[in-house]
Parts: sequence; C-alpha cells; structure tokens
Amino acid sequence: MLEVRDLHLSFGGIKALQGVGFTARAGEITGVIGPNGAGKTSLFNAISGFYAPSRGQVLLDGEDITKAPPDRRAALGIARTFQNIALFRGMTVLDNIKLGGHTRLRSGIWSALGYFGTAQREELAFRAEIEERVIDFLEIDHIRKLPITMLPYGLQKRVELARALAMRPKVLLLDEPVAGMNREETGDMARFILDVQQEFGTTILLVEHDMHMVMDICARIVVLNFGHQIAEGSPAEVSATPAVIEAYLGQAV
Repeated sequence: MLEVRDLHLSFGGIKALQGVGFTARAGEITGVIGPNGAGKTSLFNAISGFYAPSRGQVLLDGEDITKAPPDRRAALGIARTFQNIALFRGMTVLDNIKLGGHTRLRSGIWSALGYFGTAQREELAFRAEIEERVIDFLEIDHIRKLPITMLPYGLQKRVELARALAMRPKVLLLDEPVAGMNREETGDMARFILDVQQEFGTTILLVEHDMHMVMDICARIVVLNFGHQIAEGSPAEVSATPAVIEAYLGQAV
C-alpha cells in the first residue's frame, strides 16, 4: 500500500534521513520506532508532503507521489495526526472533524458560498456519515458540540484521530498517538487503533515511544537511529536485534 524507497532528507548539514526504505503492507499496522532525534517525524513529514526529500521515492498503491503536494496526497488517501495536537481551538469537536473531509466534497464554489442545492445535500450527507462512521465509532458523541478548549488532553487526541478518519484514508499516519496519556487512556487509544484497522481495513503507520503498545499491536516494526534504518521485521525479530538493543540501552564499556 505504501512504499518508501531510499529516502534521504537533509537540513543544511544535518542528515535527518539516510537511505530509509520499507513497505507498509495493506491492512496492517506498521510501527516506526527509535530514540529521540532518530528521524521518525521527519519521515512522516516526507511521506505526507511537508518536506521534499533530496533523494528517494514515496509510492502509494504503486504510484510515485514523491513530488505531489500535501493536498494531492490527502486526496489520494493519506491522512495523519500530529505529535503536538493540531486542532482548531476556537471550533467545536464536530466542526473540527468535518474539516477532515473537505478533500472528499465535490460541490462548486458558488453553491458552497450560498449553501444551497448540491453543496447543502452533500454536506448533510457527509455530516450523517461522520456521526455514524466516526463519532459513534470513537465514542465521542457526548462531546461533539463542545469547543476543543473544554476537552482534556486524551479526548483531544481522540478528536484528532476522528478528523483523520473523516478523510476516509487508505493510509493513516499516527504520530505518537498516546504521548502524554495515562495507562487507561493509552489502552483506549490502542483499542481504537486496532478497531480502525480491523473494521475499515486501513493501512496504519505508527510512530510511538510506548514500546508495550507498539509490540502488542504492530505486525511489523521499522527502527531508525540518527536517520539510519537499523532494523525491520516482526516485533520478536526487532526486539532481538543487537543494533536495536544498543540504540535503546547503549553499549557496555
């Protein structure tokens, strides 16, 4: 579903990614792990189009999208969440989620401005879909009319996931979805991520520091360290790789 080939990304003299390459298989959860500064978020930004790699390719369903702008990639089916919550704080939960589906709406500018005809019918149908497919699915119906600023951190993370799901993504990029959460919130989010994969067949690429969660829900794991890819495989294979152990625990002297 998503393939990264020999990806290189630099910022001046800093080499953020150096020859990273892997495949996120269709319908599976693939984890991307590594110490702080390993290049995980830079990889996400290159896949989603925020950064242009100096070398390499990003392919979606076999189509080269390396030079496609972010809005084109979103229309093709790539959605993401962010390490730091990126919701519109002056808007309600429902309005934030609806914004995620703008790439799927087809009405013209004049009917949209006047909110009549095709635009009205399309938005009403889309809102009904969101309420049935996303809001109920993520169990946030009780907060849909509340402003984002009234929500605790864990629920804001769930709303951001809902906004990404409103895009009906083929590939979902989750950047540290449980960072800052307590054990109960982490368990809930892990359950929702698994449900998304199983119910919708979504291909998920997950960056996360919670190793227990990564090992539990990911079919395959890619390990980065200082921009280099040092391992790839099943959770059992990766956890037994000496280079991974050294990157996380250090080398005995």
